[in-house]
Amino acid sequence: MLHASGASVAVATMDATVAADVVPEVDVAVVIPAYNEADGVGPIVTRVRDALGATPYSFDVVVVDDGSTDTTALEAEVHGARVIRQDQNRGYGAALKRGINATRSEFVVITDADGTYPPEQIAVLLRYAEGQDMVVGSRERTDVSIPVIRRPAKRFLGLLASYLSGHHIPDLNSGLRVMRRTVLMRFLDLLPSGFSFTSTITLSMLCTDHKVKYVPVTCAPRVGSSKIRARDFQAFLLLVLRTIVLFNPLKIFLPLGTFLFGIGTAKLIYDVFLWNLSETAVMAFLSAVIVWSVGLLADMISRLQLNPPRR
Repeated sequence: MLHASGASVAVATMDATVAADVVPEVDVAVVIPAYNEADGVGPIVTRVRDALGATPYSFDVVVVDDGSTDTTALEAEVHGARVIRQDQNRGYGAALKRGINATRSEFVVITDADGTYPPEQIAVLLRYAEGQDMVVGSRERTDVSIPVIRRPAKRFLGLLASYLSGHHIPDLNSGLRVMRRTVLMRFLDLLPSGFSFTSTITLSMLCTDHKVKYVPVTCAPRVGSSKIRARDFQAFLLLVLRTIVLFNPLKIFLPLGTFLFGIGTAKLIYDVFLWNLSETAVMAFLSAVIVWSVGLLADMISRLQLNPPRR
């Protein structure tokens, strides 16, 4: 349901806690995490407000200052955002969750404060949101916002996530997306505090058959330096595997068990040729049975968690 046309809700800057009685209820809440983004956050807030001001949606623009040591909070406030200050740097995902919990809206939009994602595209994404649970601004692999050195790793993670989830994922960790709050809140406690927030919500929704649409966007080089480091690749990889095990464990355990069974079969054929059955073949068969059994048990637990029996 739409509120006052094109109305931005102005609320006083708040510190560590957010009082429920001053949180506006709007159609769209835009949450922008920011850590030492004084150079970029102000213009982004202005562009977000201008873009949504041309739509029929009421909106609330919230910047979560994640323990910045510069003037990020002041710049965001001066340009018209509602600012929530974290007492220390807690991470990208933690800032998003703090901002999401501090808003009341039908749709939640997330974007970055570094100027990478075009705020003008938020209105485009919202056009598709009525019939979707999540709409993602999808970047091409050759987008200038993606450093060349990261593209192979991003490509590998995207292909792995697409295979494991059973859905084509053009952009696994885009930071520009619109989400329906009722669906998002179902997964919020599962989402990590780091940069894997976006990857996790993507996999969570796809693995539970929610409606996800990708809309191409063209991004710009970021303002300032990136906070992502090479070591985050391992965290992203582990995150993909954990999420799939949580929602669709057979995607991992069945192929692994089949691989072990194949090794056992090949070794058994070789042993028969030599007329000497080895322990290797037996162990491979037993390992396959154990992996399959664990996978079936994990699948049963996953289904019970996602679809608890009615009483």
